Amino acid sequence: MLTVKALHIIFVVSWFAGLFYLPRLFVNHAMVEDAATRERLSLMEGKLYRFMLPLAILAVVFGLWLWFGYGFGGGWLHVKTLLVVFLIGYHFYCGRLMRDFAAGRNKRSHVWFRVFNEIPVLVLVVVVFLVVLKPF
Repeated sequence: MLTVKALHIIFVVSWFAGLFYLPRLFVNHAMVEDAATRERLSLMEGKLYRFMLPLAILAVVFGLWLWFGYGFGGGWLHVKTLLVVFLIGYHFYCGRLMRDFAAGRNKRSHVWFRVFNEIPVLVLVVVVFLVVLKPF
């Protein structure tokens, strides 16, 4: 079980690194004016997004393995699961935003992306407290 837990944590941390950095690239992308920099940012965003997807899948797979393989339970786990489903949606929404940037369709400001960038941080704080404290 400890190996599965360690792998889950490794892939969650790695996925979150991407969830933190990709929206930060969007902030920069929304601020830039020249075409060469926009193209470079689109390339970086695409490579990061493709790297993040297997990390997300592995984080979820090992999380489900822990849940169903070892019988963890409690209300805290249901809330955590809802937050993970939200993060999966956030991840795929980032993919949509990335495609909008690449196609020149972004209509949002860098300020909007600065706020958007904080969402995974808030989710991570709640999830860590749920997992460590198991309040219910």
